[in-house]
Amino acid sequence: MSSQPQLSHHHILIEHADFFLVAKPSGLSMHSDANVPGIMVHLEALTGESLYPVHRLDKGTSGVLLVARHHAAASGLSQLFQQRQVQKFYTAIGGNKPKKKQGAIQGDMERSRNGTWKLCETRHNPAVTQFFSHGTGQGVRLFVMKPSTGKTHQLRVALKSLGAPIIGDNRYKGAPAERLMLHATVLEFSWQGELIRGIQHPQEQPDFMPLDWALFPDIARPWTYPWP
Repeated sequence: MSSQPQLSHHHILIEHADFFLVAKPSGLSMHSDANVPGIMVHLEALTGESLYPVHRLDKGTSGVLLVARHHAAASGLSQLFQQRQVQKFYTAIGGNKPKKKQGAIQGDMERSRNGTWKLCETRHNPAVTQFFSHGTGQGVRLFVMKPSTGKTHQLRVALKSLGAPIIGDNRYKGAPAERLMLHATVLEFSWQGELIRGIQHPQEQPDFMPLDWALFPDIARPWTYPWP
């Protein structure tokens, strides 16, 4: 338990009557597993409320997580995700030699061995990810990614398919690191006529790989990239 990330009120980025936008640390699962409390347990203890998850982030992924504060909000917010009306932007650090430096990665995803997934050339119900990348001068590459679907392990499989798996992604043969270098930077949606935009810069996660972030000012406003 002592090695688990501890949550405090500074992890709550936006408090709304219907939801919280929360900065999830790496290393916390969504739900409790083998008597190890998940982030929902931590959040309910922190807020004193019964909360509802409306999407998920992998255990190793840090960043902006949306949780509903009551059942009606959970239903409405879940519909936004199902209707692809939530914009999600991620920051990842991956291998230095991707097959291409920007564009789209798309294909059907199939279960592979040991809980992994693989990207196929077919496109019956494809995972779709748009991305841009930057050289860092540190032997790794910085990726800004915008998935338009929400498949399991989608971004991790996408970068592996480029030959640039995410640093710290043991499952997909990324270079070793203390954690998975994947961060949900921005979550953006419209709620009751208001634009909601939860933002957490990856440098605010103390265990994320340090870069000279001043070289990449648009990481904090990824919606300004020239997405198709």
